[in-house]
Amino acid sequence: MESLSLPQARRIALAAQGFADTVHESPTMRTFQRTLDRTGVLQVDSVNVLQRAHYMPLYSRMGPYDVDLLRRASETRPRRIVEYWAHVQAFMPVELWPVMQHRMDHYRGKRGKWSIVEAEPGLEQSLLAEIRERGASTARELDDGLPRQKEHWGWNWSNSRRVLDYLYTCGELAIAGRNGQFEIRYDLPERVIPPSVLALPTPTSDEAHLELVRRAARSHGVATVQDLRDYYRMSPPDTARAVATLVETGELQPVSVDGWRRAAYLHRDARLPRRIRARALLSPFDPVVWERARTEALFDFFYRIEIYVPADKRVHGYYVLPFLLGDRIVARVDLKADRRSGRLVAKAAYAEPAAPPETAGELAAELGRLAGWLGLDEIVVEPRGDLSGSLAAEVLLGSRR
Repeated sequence: MESLSLPQARRIALAAQGFADTVHESPTMRTFQRTLDRTGVLQVDSVNVLQRAHYMPLYSRMGPYDVDLLRRASETRPRRIVEYWAHVQAFMPVELWPVMQHRMDHYRGKRGKWSIVEAEPGLEQSLLAEIRERGASTARELDDGLPRQKEHWGWNWSNSRRVLDYLYTCGELAIAGRNGQFEIRYDLPERVIPPSVLALPTPTSDEAHLELVRRAARSHGVATVQDLRDYYRMSPPDTARAVATLVETGELQPVSVDGWRRAAYLHRDARLPRRIRARALLSPFDPVVWERARTEALFDFFYRIEIYVPADKRVHGYYVLPFLLGDRIVARVDLKADRRSGRLVAKAAYAEPAAPPETAGELAAELGRLAGWLGLDEIVVEPRGDLSGSLAAEVLLGSRR
């Protein structure tokens, strides 16, 4: 069995995620497609303290880009991506629509992600008929004032919204896009999914599981079974069967990684570059760090998102982004885009053990690039964290150049 050192595994993983690709001076739809091919999915989240989650992995790999690329890819022909419950709520390549049919069937059987209570009779058909007649619509546009219940992490959903979510998860509706308030616009699948995709044969459950693990393995480069299972949120038995098949066909090769207690698998097309020259801030929802156990195993970086932690109990901050430099995570910074004042605020900054001397300077340069992309004019570093002093000095030095 082949053995990989931990630095080799990191470089393989980062290359698989697109951090070894040549940076395009002006990212195009071709750049977007290449990046999507690497990540496989883009997690969607409503938190907008810095930038919405699905935009950030693209920025981390492509650099400053026109966010209209994502809108065009998801809302105009030829549609390249569509939202579905792929990892969690996420943009996925539109050709995965039939591959997710087994998941749609599962949600149909359990009445959605949250096992919704029975709504009033006829509401499902009434909503479908209304959308069929009027076109893409939000729940608010369709809502007739039905009682709302404050459940599910504080979401205040009407019965209509709950049924619409059920219809979407079981494939009776698709997401045509979102409005300026980030509200989902639901429509019939035949008006969202390209006819060529709808015409594709529906794979069996085993075939679908095989395809999802295959894609997860390409996006990881090297991974444990747990890593592969998490990428598309599959069950352990389904993942294990797919991994065994891919090992048998030679698409996956069993390997050992120094320091990993679990067996690992290397994708046959994985690249091992001699060096990774990354300089990137990673969103809490970036595929490199979303599976926290993998993040710790690869980077010796313990990471937890603290959005839902009371302010006085947070260790590092509200919206903390790991800072990737080369093939190591060397720092973390709590960021906020204060759009009213035009400032990018680093509310706290912390260096990791053995962070190189250039960490503060490189992070300051990256904050400058990020601020420019977000249309912010000033960077403010608040005095919290062991890196904040040197980071503030580097930011000030950069502003004088």
